[in-house]
Amino acid sequence: MRDPRDHFVLVVDFGAQYAQLIARRVRELHVYSELVPPEEALAAIRERRPAAVILSGGPASVYAPGAPGIDQRIFDEHVPILGICYGAQLMAASLGGAVERGAQGEYGRTVVEFTEARSHLVAPHRGDDEVVWMSHADAIVAPPAGATVVARTAGAPVAAFEDAEQRRFGVQWHPEVSHTPGGMELLGRFLFDVAGLEPRWTSFSIIEDAIASIRAQVGKGRAICALSGGVDSTVAAALAAEALGDRLTCVFVDTGLLREGEVQQVEALFRSQFDIELLVVDAAERFYEALRGVTDPEVKRKVIGELFIRIFEETAATKTSATHLVQGTLYPDVVESGGAGSATIKTHHNVGGLPEDVAFELVEPLRLLFKDEVRRIGVELGIPESFIWRQPFPGPGIAVRVLGEVTPERVCTVRQADLIVHEVLAEAGLERSLWQAFAVLAPSLRSVGVSGDARTYDSPVIVRAVESEDAMTADWARLPYEVLDRIARRIVNEVPGVNRVVYDITSKPPGTIEWE
Repeated sequence: MRDPRDHFVLVVDFGAQYAQLIARRVRELHVYSELVPPEEALAAIRERRPAAVILSGGPASVYAPGAPGIDQRIFDEHVPILGICYGAQLMAASLGGAVERGAQGEYGRTVVEFTEARSHLVAPHRGDDEVVWMSHADAIVAPPAGATVVARTAGAPVAAFEDAEQRRFGVQWHPEVSHTPGGMELLGRFLFDVAGLEPRWTSFSIIEDAIASIRAQVGKGRAICALSGGVDSTVAAALAAEALGDRLTCVFVDTGLLREGEVQQVEALFRSQFDIELLVVDAAERFYEALRGVTDPEVKRKVIGELFIRIFEETAATKTSATHLVQGTLYPDVVESGGAGSATIKTHHNVGGLPEDVAFELVEPLRLLFKDEVRRIGVELGIPESFIWRQPFPGPGIAVRVLGEVTPERVCTVRQADLIVHEVLAEAGLERSLWQAFAVLAPSLRSVGVSGDARTYDSPVIVRAVESEDAMTADWARLPYEVLDRIARRIVNEVPGVNRVVYDITSKPPGTIEWE
């Protein structure tokens, strides 16, 4: 994807809970943004010349040993800077201001009082006071040299400051969260009024950039696209087809780890909607053999990732002579796999799970996007809703929904339970409102039950349903009791070897959406 250059905002991530959300809000204002760790910020600013920089919040105290800092030379790069929470405190501490531990922190909804009638960042006001979302223990007690205090709260003498001449701004609250009603207005004023940006980051511009990037990368070569039937790989395939024409072949691998009827459904839908060559490879036995005896989730993902690549390599060698592999990799995949300066949470099979000796050059036109952005692109491309609104399904498939060793019998159990979950949710009209819903089997756990007046000693199925916007965070879905009751009764009655159903009410974080 082409570097937006003059329409690029750099978000420096200090380990904030909301760092991804800041980048997301900037994009919602139609301005491109990327995250970078603080140790890479100065180099990124000098090399790429972003139009603006935002310093995120973070969990540390600016004076604590080992607290993340930043090269102070970034303040001499003549780029507009907005500090949020920890970022504002770091600016103050670095530029002649002062930060101290407050008598008490401020968390949640807080009333902020504006001390200046006019401000480049937070005016005009709807009133003298405004509700914002705070999350801090330390407080700025003196602004940076040359800056004016424009807002305060009971616990933050300098809740916001600005130095219009140097284009340096800081707010103690979180404008990126929905609980701050004027947050998007504040971000918009910084981006458009202060930094002089224009809202050019649209679905149409993303499509144009992606197609041009694919053409430039592949050149006159051929490519295969790893197709799963989900929105990510389908949009990636549509973009690649526009760029490459008949030099693209889609490959759909039946791993034996897919949902009930998925192979037939995806093949029928794809062939009816797209004029792209499609090859279906039956590799179920190979995947089961490769997973024999494997119990560790990370090993599972790496085994599956490598086998996918080997199958793509074999297919390219015998069918297409392709030199490039198109994947529907998204930004959350990169982040969870330890990319973008983040800790490794789960190695996604198409990112960190890839072997080192890949015979292809990877083409990932969606690598910097979130799923909701991809869905909007899909709508723009005219892709049918049957693809766009399919719930996410992990690349490793049911392998990461069987806790422990994967066997055909266990996969069959999950497949049956999962089908029931989706049937009941569809009957209740709830599927479209959920980000994801599925069943997990815990075969190593056994519990006593009663069936037909006889004792059973079988495994539980865990039902998981979550609501999310982009999979970076998720909350468990408050499904109606009658829906949960119907799901549980049907699974216990219809799925052999299961005598108990439990519902997972863990959000992300601290949990992840998938169990493995």
